[in-house]
Amino acid sequence: MRIAIDVSQVVYGTGVSSYVKNLVSSLLAIDKKNDYLLIGGAVRRRKDLNKFFNSLEPRKFKTKQFSISPSMANFIWNKIHILPIEFFTGKIDVFHSSDWTQPPSSAYKVTTVHDLVPIKYPEVSHPKIVSAHQARLAWVKKEVNKIIVPSDTTKLDLNQIGIDLDRIVVIPEAPDPSFKPEKKSKIIKIKKKYHIKGDYLLAIGTAPRKNNKRIIETHKQLKTKYDLDLVIVGQQLIEVMPENGVKFLGHVLFEELPALYSGAKALVYPSLYEGFGLPILEAFACKVPVITSNLGSLKEIAQDAAVLVNPGSTDSIVDGIEKTLKYSETFVKKGVKRVKIFNWERNARETLKIYINNS
Repeated sequence: MRIAIDVSQVVYGTGVSSYVKNLVSSLLAIDKKNDYLLIGGAVRRRKDLNKFFNSLEPRKFKTKQFSISPSMANFIWNKIHILPIEFFTGKIDVFHSSDWTQPPSSAYKVTTVHDLVPIKYPEVSHPKIVSAHQARLAWVKKEVNKIIVPSDTTKLDLNQIGIDLDRIVVIPEAPDPSFKPEKKSKIIKIKKKYHIKGDYLLAIGTAPRKNNKRIIETHKQLKTKYDLDLVIVGQQLIEVMPENGVKFLGHVLFEELPALYSGAKALVYPSLYEGFGLPILEAFACKVPVITSNLGSLKEIAQDAAVLVNPGSTDSIVDGIEKTLKYSETFVKKGVKRVKIFNWERNARETLKIYINNS
C-alpha cells in the first residue's frame, strides 16, 4: 500500500509541527510493510523540509516537494478545490492531509483536526486563518473518510458542526521525546539568556484564549506572598507594567522549551479553550506541576494529575497556584504517572490501523 502524508507544516516550530514530526517518524519505525511518500509544499522553506527528511531514520520512503506557498495552496485546494494531489504523488492508496489544506484525491482520505479555534472563536483569529479553516473544513465534511482528533472535546466540536461521530477517531497526542527534566546547567543557561533572575511561574502562549490577563492578575495578588516572577512564552499582546515581575519572552526556540519548563515552579495554564492542551503533558514530562482549567480537553487530559481551576475566576486561579506550590511533589508524581499514558508509538499504531482497515 502506498501512503502519502502532507508534512508541509513540520517546518514552523509549532505544536502541529511536533505532531507531524513525531507521527511520521513513529510510523516509519513500526511499519515495515507499506510504502510512504512524504510530500510538502514550500517556497522559502525547502531547506527546512529537507532537514526534516534527512533527520528521519533510514527507511524505505520517498519524498516530493512542490513550490506552492501556503496562500497559494489555500486558494487552489481550499477555495477552488482543483488539482488532485495525485498530480504530484502519482497513484496512492491513502492520503493524510495537513490541517491547513484539503486537496482533492481519489485515495482514501484521512486528516487530523487539532482544534476548532478559528471556527469557535473567529474574533480572536486572523481573518485569513479563519477563512482558510472554514473552507478546508467544508471539504473535509464533504470528502474525507476519517478524521483524527486528539480529544473527545474536539470530537464533539466537530460533531456540532455537522460531522458524523462515526467518521471521527480520537487518538491522543503526546509530548515530544525532548521534553524531560533538564540539567541545572541548562536551566541556568536559559535563564541567563532571557534575563530570568529568580524563581518563576511559567505560562505558555499569548493568544486571547490563553487567559493572560487573569494569569497576570493572579501573579500580582501572589507577588507579595511568594517571590516568584511570571514568565510568559510569546509576544506581549496586552499592556503590562515592566516593574511587576512579568516577563514576555517572545518566540523561543522549540529546543529551549524543556529547560524553561524544568526551571519553573509550576505551569499556569488556565486556558479558555484548547483542542488538546499539549503544554500540560510537556510540563508533566519535565516534572513540573500544573494548574489548568476545569473544562473541556484540559480537564480531560490532566484529570487529577493537575490542579483544576475555574478559568473565569481570578480567585480560583490564585487558590490553584497556592495549592500547587504547597503540594508540588504530590502533583509532580501524579504528572509523571499520567504522562506515561500518552506516547507516539501508540498514536502511530492507532493511525496506521485507520490506514490499513479502511483503505
